[in-house]
Amino acid sequence: MSDLRSVVENSVPPRRKWPWVAAGLVAVLIAAVVVALVRGGGADAEAGASTPVRGGTLRFALIDYQRSPDPQWGTNYAESLIGNNITDKLTWQDPATGAITPWLAQSWEYTKDLTEFTFHLRPDVTFSDGTPFNAQAVKANFDQYVHGDPALGILPNGAPLLAGYQETKVVDEHTVTVRFAKPSASFLQASSFTANAQPGFLSLSTLKLSAQQRTDPKKIIGTGPFVYESWEPQVKTVLARRQGYHWAPPALHHDGEAYLDKVEFNTVPEASVRTGSLVSGAIDATLDVSTTDEKPLADQGFQIIHRGVSGTAIHFALNASLFPTDDLAVRKAIQLGWNRQTIEKTVLTPSYSIAKSILEPSVPGYADYSGSALKYDPDQAKRLLDQAGWAPGPDGIRVRDGRKLTVKLLGINNLVANKPAYESVQQDLRAIGIDLQLTVVPIPDYAAQQAKAKDSWNVTAANRSRNDPAVLKLQFSPASGNTSYLSQASPGVDLNEVTSTLGKLETTLDPAQRAQYTKAAQDLVVDKYALVNPVYNPSQVIAQAQYVHGILFDAQSRNHFVDAWKSDGK
Repeated sequence: MSDLRSVVENSVPPRRKWPWVAAGLVAVLIAAVVVALVRGGGADAEAGASTPVRGGTLRFALIDYQRSPDPQWGTNYAESLIGNNITDKLTWQDPATGAITPWLAQSWEYTKDLTEFTFHLRPDVTFSDGTPFNAQAVKANFDQYVHGDPALGILPNGAPLLAGYQETKVVDEHTVTVRFAKPSASFLQASSFTANAQPGFLSLSTLKLSAQQRTDPKKIIGTGPFVYESWEPQVKTVLARRQGYHWAPPALHHDGEAYLDKVEFNTVPEASVRTGSLVSGAIDATLDVSTTDEKPLADQGFQIIHRGVSGTAIHFALNASLFPTDDLAVRKAIQLGWNRQTIEKTVLTPSYSIAKSILEPSVPGYADYSGSALKYDPDQAKRLLDQAGWAPGPDGIRVRDGRKLTVKLLGINNLVANKPAYESVQQDLRAIGIDLQLTVVPIPDYAAQQAKAKDSWNVTAANRSRNDPAVLKLQFSPASGNTSYLSQASPGVDLNEVTSTLGKLETTLDPAQRAQYTKAAQDLVVDKYALVNPVYNPSQVIAQAQYVHGILFDAQSRNHFVDAWKSDGK
């Protein structure tokens, strides 16, 4: 292999290899900052000075439920969160800086053209069934993760994340080389990815099982700090501490096994019931805290910790191939026609922020469009619609060629601020003559309707978690997610320009050049073609009892419990 480069801190020179060979006091100080940040800011900072207590069960509530114990398949927050605690990744992404740091891989190199990545694995890691985690396990996981296995009913869940994957070569027992057909600058971040359909490593025995067999949680074997104890669909998942675990990410400075005996994840769809259960002591902590409950819970002494979800903002992906959003004037009017300050004041809490780009601010290369494409300017929106031939009708809704300006939106109710935010946009757009019709449903219903979105929905409203600018390619490129359904029939859109501009995000790890490509990508999807209407930056918000400590937020704002503990020990 020629022209290898070591990977450190997003490839900022001078280059050196992980692990921290001469880290000393500097590494200790950095780790302390990282741990404080991933614990959700200052809420748990004082607890960090206490000695963790071993034992006890943490009872944790979620709005979603786990549809399958298979972490490589799961596509909702509950599934990714639980999957992160039974599996590990090759690398860990620093949630504060975005730097990729060691985990199951101690060090790595990549070729200049970003098509080959070589990882040197820890030699002491095992799956919970006692079998070794080694190069062969990495190869088997990546091959099935990307290609699937039709005979077993396993889907190619990792194909979008690892686009262009060719193979994983076993160099020796603890060294692998992952090869791509084209440059894949985002692969290093993908090797740490913790959101939906994640690359958490499963044992060879699990990989041999069919999709149906993988609904037995006892057969899902990972390397993580917890193992499945039980799974009651749509009700509860219980994880138990993995005996002998001692390979948490070095950045966390956690030695040995998890502190807790168990973590009990309870599905509680109703916000009032989640809050009531926390206040009564039936649960110890809850995710998905209602925006109206944050302050009352804080006033009662509960800790509120949160982190913005890195990736895209909650946004309207505008269908550029379906009437009337195939009209650029309509798409730009939707961007300009609603008051963001209203949502900030009436819907969001300080745990959230209004969107000023398609990217969430923590993603490298984020740019602010609040003074241009995303400003509130209803007069300009009206002028655009007037010039495009949309005339106000008798009921105030604009009409062109006998057809009303009706925009149909499909959204998910999995985040507490979604529906009220969309309703605020709906009210403002009606004032300029756009009839925004809302259908906001649970994830399974959303997924079923999404299959018909190209021909049925003008807007699909959601976000995508990934702390890397390549999330834009994953979401909007005609060669990938194509959530705006761009085609040769999309008026005024140059498909080659969109594909090329978004594709450049995979061609370099140089920070300055990648920042330029990220700005160009945002310019294209936000401004020039107005393919998106960013609404707000989502956040994962937890309310927890005073005796709960050490719940971590990672770079995708998923939670890890290896460092969590309860000072009451119960």
